[in-house]
Amino acid sequence: MKQMDYAVYEHSLGVALVLMLFFAAYFLAGKTPDKPLFAPYVRSRRIMGAALLVLCVNYSVHLFGSLRSLHPGAAILMNLSTYFLVYWLFSAALTVLLDRFYVTRRRFLRHLACWGAFTALAAAVLIVVPPGAVQQAGLACLALWLLAYGLRLARRLIRTYRRAVRLCDDTHSEHIAAYIRWMSVFTWWAVIYGVSCGLLTFLPDRYVFLWVLSSIPFYIYLYWSYMNYLLFYEQVESVLEQEQPGTADAAPAADGVPPDMPTYHADIRKRLGAWVGRQGYTRPGLTIEELAGALGTNRTYLAAYIKSTYHASFREWIAGLRIEYAKQMLVRHPELTVAAVSEASGFLSLSYFTKIFAEKEGCPPSKWRKTARE
Repeated sequence: MKQMDYAVYEHSLGVALVLMLFFAAYFLAGKTPDKPLFAPYVRSRRIMGAALLVLCVNYSVHLFGSLRSLHPGAAILMNLSTYFLVYWLFSAALTVLLDRFYVTRRRFLRHLACWGAFTALAAAVLIVVPPGAVQQAGLACLALWLLAYGLRLARRLIRTYRRAVRLCDDTHSEHIAAYIRWMSVFTWWAVIYGVSCGLLTFLPDRYVFLWVLSSIPFYIYLYWSYMNYLLFYEQVESVLEQEQPGTADAAPAADGVPPDMPTYHADIRKRLGAWVGRQGYTRPGLTIEELAGALGTNRTYLAAYIKSTYHASFREWIAGLRIEYAKQMLVRHPELTVAAVSEASGFLSLSYFTKIFAEKEGCPPSKWRKTARE
């Protein structure tokens, strides 16, 4: 490695190491509300902190031991082993935020054993197998194994995320799923970054500093996302708790279908129609649990009825009713501001109201009001 390149590499490692030590300290020791509800959040942060400490060890060895220039084979081995372990820790930390029962002793030991086998095989390829075509083929297979492992973990996390989004949309009138969107963004970013890191391990030395520099915005976004998520965690967790074992509504029929579906639909249609006529949907923060209680029915059946009748989630259906109500308000009360109409219609967020309105009507509320009055 050229002297100038090595200096850039060292400085990059130094900056990244300081930032990651700070982030790891926050994840491990940062204050959180002392409530049982925050247990998954605390567990997630500790797992993420452990992942960052593992990366800090990797960065420290490379920085203070000059591993890349003195022992390139050992550097590749350490990087492959570190990435494999960190992939699991990252995915586990994020998945715990959406599924508090994901990390179990059995699952942890299974992934730990897999990591040990991967590290041992990588060591055999780099130490036992002599340099040449066979070793390069072995390294390629290890890289593919690492890639497949990372993609499998990412797929599991994305599936958990989508299930959480569906649960939020099916049970809450507000756009609660917006608070967890950062997990999806971070997962895809992590996949791209992880694949890039794996490739950069085998690239010429003069390009390695790009791997280090790219980690800085990546981990800054992670830190910022966790800090910001703390503000909304209670709202999300209160929804996700409904899916935990033992908290779902008990269904009166074993197959999940009311015994007399036509009568049930006619009855729920009548009660729901009366509720809509009373404009009950304008109450902010409405949940399907509350609506089911007001109608004297089961929330599981009510969600199924709404989806089968209106072909929409609970959130989408409520938003549609509120938009229609807002349109009437915009025309009948020109003296009211768009913000006042949004609030009167039941929306907690003006930006969300404007976004939904524009998606449905093709233009913002203010422009629609001018057009409607002409």
